[in-house]
Amino acid sequence: MLVGFDTSDDACVYRIGDNTALIQTVDFFPPMVDDPYLFGQVAAANSLSDVYAMGGKPSHAMNLLCIPGCLGAEVAGEILRGGADKCVEAGCAVVGGHTINDDVPKYGLSVSGFVSLDRLLENGGAHAGDVLVLTKPIGSGVLSTALKGGIVTEADVAQMTRVMVELNEAPIRLSAGLTLHGCTDVTGFGLAGHACEMAEGAHTTFVLESHALPLFEGALDMAGMGLLPEGAYNNRNYFAGRVEVADDVPRALADLVWDPQTSGGLLVALPAGDAEALAARLAAEGRVGVAVGRVEPFDGAYVRITA
Repeated sequence: MLVGFDTSDDACVYRIGDNTALIQTVDFFPPMVDDPYLFGQVAAANSLSDVYAMGGKPSHAMNLLCIPGCLGAEVAGEILRGGADKCVEAGCAVVGGHTINDDVPKYGLSVSGFVSLDRLLENGGAHAGDVLVLTKPIGSGVLSTALKGGIVTEADVAQMTRVMVELNEAPIRLSAGLTLHGCTDVTGFGLAGHACEMAEGAHTTFVLESHALPLFEGALDMAGMGLLPEGAYNNRNYFAGRVEVADDVPRALADLVWDPQTSGGLLVALPAGDAEALAARLAAEGRVGVAVGRVEPFDGAYVRITA
């Protein structure tokens, strides 16, 4: 076993050859959108993301579906079709799965993939002096909460759902020839929480510049109205004492760093020159790649949020 659950990494990694390792992960959750096909796509992209976060490529997956009988076979089929289409896009075979009756629908994948050991990425690989690049906007938790509360409409969050169904394949593919030191995907613990896990693993301090953060349109306004999901408060409490937020960071921005994301982007630590190259390559494909901070020697706080 090369990587296990003790390091808060995104997946376990098991050596199977001189320069090859097997990546295994599992993830599933309840719907954040009403459309079952779209839900299937988002959930699958989120599950596949853990393999990309380890520097690998997904190879095969198994469905995990919990669904109440009242929704019927058509809804179940649409969820599975959404997941299957996303797996096809990823070049990942769906080889089976398991379905049970449940009061609340839930869907995701158990995913296996492979990585060359010289390209394996871990939470704790960041080096002091690295630049931190984020590859998707944040704020999906706030917008999903606003949607459930009827404050915004499905059309208002169409941009968000388009991003959530995007695979995190591009940053790994486009990093060919570059040096990546550490990586994670930004999901339920929010940007600050996942950054904290990376910083703890490397015993460094991550400095995140709040003004540089890419945000979903409308997320800052919704956060300013106090429309925060419960998970944001849980994240802030859980990581209290390890993350410092400067007093001059606007309150809404300070709240968004804790916002739990669904199918969020990758947070990558890499040398400054390679960070510029990766951002340029992502921009050339119309994707997000924003330098949001830097890695410094540990100074008592694992993450520091600045204005």
